[in-house]
Amino acid sequence: MKITLDIPDNIAQQLTETPEELQRYLLELLVVEAYRTERITHFQVGQILNLPSRWAVDAFLRAYHAYLHYNEEDLESDRETLRQLRDKQAINS
Repeated sequence: MKITLDIPDNIAQQLTETPEELQRYLLELLVVEAYRTERITHFQVGQILNLPSRWAVDAFLRAYHAYLHYNEEDLESDRETLRQLRDKQAINS
């Protein structure tokens, strides 16, 4: 999808050097905000920005201070999984 924005030239020049840089800059801002508000996933960030790896996506999001969505429920789920794995390992030992 293509979206056109009308920005006064003097303001656009303050934001970036070239129209291409401005286009990328605005796309990155949109993607970061969509990720922060959980409208898109980590994977989709990489797809939209054509980033080569999960690590590149992580680095990009870190640069914008947009961190992994991880809450207490996720932590408890991970703890339970770890407990189950330890119990299984203890039985197999």
